[in-house]
Amino acid sequence: MRPGEGLPPDDPRERLNRARSNLARAQTLIPAAYLEDACFDAQQAAEKAIKAVMVLRGIEYPYFHELHRLLDILEADGERIPDAVRRAEDLTQFATAARYPGLEEPVTEQGHSEAVNRAQAVVQWAEALL
Repeated sequence: MRPGEGLPPDDPRERLNRARSNLARAQTLIPAAYLEDACFDAQQAAEKAIKAVMVLRGIEYPYFHELHRLLDILEADGERIPDAVRRAEDLTQFATAARYPGLEEPVTEQGHSEAVNRAQAVVQWAEALL
């Protein structure tokens, strides 16, 4: 069975399954792939995990990638946002500028590792809430 089979699209667990999928891709280094692409998957993992929590709380989420804005919406709704999750806000850069050549410095292995760790913290936080 593939992740999410049998879950309706409005089920927060399906959003979390998608976050886990992006996290797995972010963690898997492919020799011919750019680290920026893996960091994009890290950002997507965090974004989808945050949106899973929003669905769980009955919050209709907006379609944008700014993690700090999504977390602010959750916090305004009464959700406590741990520091480790707030640190993931800087992953937003990988949703936009880092995907285009020359707009950002190339991602280093250390930068990739930090991005994955931050995304993992968000996914684990969402898992604990769900």
